[in-house]
Amino acid sequence: MQNAYISALVFTLLTSFSLAATAAPAPSLNVDSPTPAAAQVEIAAQNAKVNLNAADAQTLRLNLFGIGAAKAKAIVAYRESNGPFTAVDELLEVKGIGKALMEKNRDRLEIK
Repeated sequence: MQNAYISALVFTLLTSFSLAATAAPAPSLNVDSPTPAAAQVEIAAQNAKVNLNAADAQTLRLNLFGIGAAKAKAIVAYRESNGPFTAVDELLEVKGIGKALMEKNRDRLEIK
């Protein structure tokens, strides 16, 4: 009886130690660490306004919400066939650009 008790106690202690040894500490977050340069460039690109009269299809696609390759090409094609945009709202004339998409991107657009 005493032998079984000691065996159970030893088993419990060894199991506890092995679990404690294999448990990984929680990763610490360093709030004061600087943002990597690539992330800073991406944030700056997201905050920069897009000139509808100068941006190529890739710039439009990367910097505007909801604009894929087809819509970006449609914007460039509209600009090439109708001349430069005179107002941001003129973007509504491009096929595939609706009011909701326009409002999502209004703060990111400019005309120069």
